[in-house]
Amino acid sequence: MISEVVRDIRINWKISDDKRDEGLTTPEDIIRFDNISYGPYGDANLLDIYHQKKVTKPQKTIISIHGGGWVYGSKEQYQFYGMRLAQRGFTFVNFNYRLAPEYKYPTALEDINQVFLFIRDHAEEYAIDTNNIFVVGDSAGAQLATQYLIICTNPEYAKHFTFIPSGIKVRAVGLNCGVYDTSDPEHTSPNDVFLEYTGKEILEDTEKARNMREELNTLKYMTGDFPPAFVTSAVHDYILKDAQPMYEKLQSLGIDSEVHIYGSKEKEEVGHVFHVNCRLPEADQCNDEECAFFNRYVV
Repeated sequence: MISEVVRDIRINWKISDDKRDEGLTTPEDIIRFDNISYGPYGDANLLDIYHQKKVTKPQKTIISIHGGGWVYGSKEQYQFYGMRLAQRGFTFVNFNYRLAPEYKYPTALEDINQVFLFIRDHAEEYAIDTNNIFVVGDSAGAQLATQYLIICTNPEYAKHFTFIPSGIKVRAVGLNCGVYDTSDPEHTSPNDVFLEYTGKEILEDTEKARNMREELNTLKYMTGDFPPAFVTSAVHDYILKDAQPMYEKLQSLGIDSEVHIYGSKEKEEVGHVFHVNCRLPEADQCNDEECAFFNRYVV
């Protein structure tokens, strides 16, 4: 049974996202490949790919991991944002993954890995250069991106999971308005929504729960092999407090990284995941600067 919290998130956040994107259309210079199946779970395992029509060969590519508190969201809410990044000279991969509470931890990570396997095996069909892969994630998607990239860069940590990473080297990552420290599942997110993802069993005094809590002490396993990271938040982001500690963690490991806080006290609309709002000049600024950061690592 879906909780009232999850039901409210799915209704109200979709209303807000639909209002944000109302009237937006596919740009004339973009070609899109929609609803490509990358796994066995129906609509939850579909992806879209966007790039400029003029592209004739594999190019640098962004894989986007959407947010939504682990319980909400789809590629639909990220299509216009993704096509704007494609206009900046990238191929953009935009995908659905299985959501909580119907699917518990770590199914989202399993789906992310399946996307990477699909990209590895179908790169030439969709103008994807697997030597120049970048990742963006926002909110819960930033947490998933962080954990997945730690799995990919720490072989010992990867042993906690049953799936085998694709072997693709991610050149850099954009972590936008994210939550990162999941070492205390009971206090990771407002309204206990993180527990919808893990299940409340994680709080029990059992071996299974202890092992899961250890896995979710994710930043403990971050190493200097984690990709260069562009960390963003906003003055009115309700999880702004998470940005600076993440940046300091990256810096402590010698990882090339930057932190940028956008907006001002006067502009309340520049808040959580503001960068997805194609009508905000601050979103353009953030996305321009993040893409410029990525371009430094193209090989």
